[in-house]
Formats: sequence, C-alpha cells, structure tokens
Amino acid sequence: MGDYQTIVHPLKAEFDENSRILILGSFPSVKTREYGFFYGNKQNRFWKLLSLIFEDDIGEKIEDKKEFLHRHQIALWDVIYKCDIIGSSDSSIKNVEPTDLSKIIKKANIQNIYCNGGLSYKLYKKYQSKNLGMDAFKLPSTSPANARYSLEDLFDFWEIIKE
Repeated sequence: MGDYQTIVHPLKAEFDENSRILILGSFPSVKTREYGFFYGNKQNRFWKLLSLIFEDDIGEKIEDKKEFLHRHQIALWDVIYKCDIIGSSDSSIKNVEPTDLSKIIKKANIQNIYCNGGLSYKLYKKYQSKNLGMDAFKLPSTSPANARYSLEDLFDFWEIIKE
C-alpha cells in the first residue's frame, strides 16, 4: 500500500471575479499532482462530464480547461490544503489542514458550492461551511474509484450545476 506522505496542495485555485459556481474536490491524486492541474487522471470522468453538461468541447491542454472554466463561470479548488496521504487514497487521508476558501468567496461572485464526492462534502461541512456561511451540494464523485455510477448516472446528478 505504501507509506504516508505529508503533502501540501500543489495547485492554485482556478477562478476569476466572474466565477459563480465553486466545485470542490478533496485532494489531488498522484496523477493530478504530476499533471499539474485539476482532475489530471484520464480515468476521472470530471472533464468528460462537464463537456456533456455544457455541450461544449474542452480540449486536452491545461490552458483549454482553464478557458472552459472561465467561459462557464466555474471555480475549482479542493477542501484540503495539507494532509497525510498514502498515494491517491482518499480513505487514507489524515491530519487534515483545511483550505482557506475565503479568498475565492471574497473575489468571485459564488452563488453555489458543489462538492465532488462524499469526503469533500464531509470536510467542507466540518471546516468551511460555518466560516463562509454557505451550504454546499453533495454530488457523487467523478473518480474512477466510484465505479457504481456510470457516466449517465453522474450526468443525472451533476446537471444541476448548469441551472
């Protein structure tokens, strides 16, 4: 299984002053950390799902993904700033230091917060909900580890972000 590593989140929040939707993951996987941008694991259905929901091609490059997010007023970030983790295993996460989400809330016009998976939702409620004074919606994880949901099932839950 491997050993625990203490890792500080290597990515910057992706947002601008026009962002209206904030999507929060838990913590970037090994593949995402190597790729250098959110949902970098090709098996993760996040980008494919957003492309379907917004009926808009995203492209493969990080720059394309950033442009897509800004075009659709979406901010991306994670609820964990620093933690001890084995590989990419959410279930191994301990010693969580939460992300300070207030800078996004102060600079952007966030109307709704969506959590990509149960862990991000649980940690958002534990650490960030009260400080920000905003509730979040829990959506099923787009992770390849969440095999019980097909892409169509995910679409049915996730299309709420377009409203």
